[in-house]
Amino acid sequence: MKETSGTAQFAVRALQPSDLDAVVAIDRSLAGRSRRAYIQRRLDAALRVPARHAQFAATDANGLAGYILARVLRGEFGRSEPALRIELVGVRREAQGGGIGTRLLDALVEHGRRKGVVELRTAAAWNEHAMLRWFDATGFALAPDRIVDCPVGDGGYRPERDAATGAAEGAEPRREIDYGAPAGNDYEKLARDRADLRSMTADDLPAIARIDRALTGRDRTDYMRAQLAEALDDSAIRVSLVARLDDVVVGYLMARTDLGDYGRTEPVAVIDTIGVDPDYAQRGVGHALLSQLFANLGALRVERVETIAAPRDLALLSFLYGCGFAPSQRLAFVRTLA
Repeated sequence: MKETSGTAQFAVRALQPSDLDAVVAIDRSLAGRSRRAYIQRRLDAALRVPARHAQFAATDANGLAGYILARVLRGEFGRSEPALRIELVGVRREAQGGGIGTRLLDALVEHGRRKGVVELRTAAAWNEHAMLRWFDATGFALAPDRIVDCPVGDGGYRPERDAATGAAEGAEPRREIDYGAPAGNDYEKLARDRADLRSMTADDLPAIARIDRALTGRDRTDYMRAQLAEALDDSAIRVSLVARLDDVVVGYLMARTDLGDYGRTEPVAVIDTIGVDPDYAQRGVGHALLSQLFANLGALRVERVETIAAPRDLALLSFLYGCGFAPSQRLAFVRTLA
């Protein structure tokens, strides 16, 4: 589709693998550094699983003028309705102000409506003023979700995260979502010593789906399969973990680390989901998973861990805050597709 903005004409089409160099060049001019590997992974992921991605390009007489990359959300953080998460958007500097970004967003909205998507989601730092003004002008509002993060440092010992936790003597297991809230402490061990922890593999899917089913009451095997594939294939470094007790998987943590999501330029790990078998609640499994994650990320020189939670998910927020997380300087935004 061709459109005119002022005296310039541009066309909007699907983003193609051949656009890689042009996207990288525009992104580098905007971000001040190259994120080629990240952008390559996003394009590769869209080719591999097109149903989970939406990517559009705008072209003019000088070539690629802008782009928008988004991913389909289906079930993240307990949601049941599909959404689109905008991961990257950019317009060539000399083409800015001509409506290209807005038309790319319109193309994404039209695509989302055809696919039954109910909302767009994204995030930005509170001081990214130009981006915040654009969000405001294009119908976005602050989302109720809370982005929380925690510095990794060297991944060294922090008692609120790494001290061993477990159920008080005689306590009965509770059948509810539990993220490792502390009970009795045993400081002779680290939290990660309370379970057998290892990197997640594709073979863990049945156990992960079983735990998710126990927590949510729904069979989300297809969703968990997609999440697992993303954690293993689309992340720059594999950092997802499973925890075993009594020779069975009793907890999991899906995370990815990359350079580029939402325009970030620093290495950040994002926790997508964490789950603990209700039969193993109050045994420190959640703390063990986080403790090991931070130890691993410290060795990898990842600077920060981030995740997002609904404000009603008090159990998860309490767990995260208790482990050293705090409200992020990044804000979540949403636009409803009527």
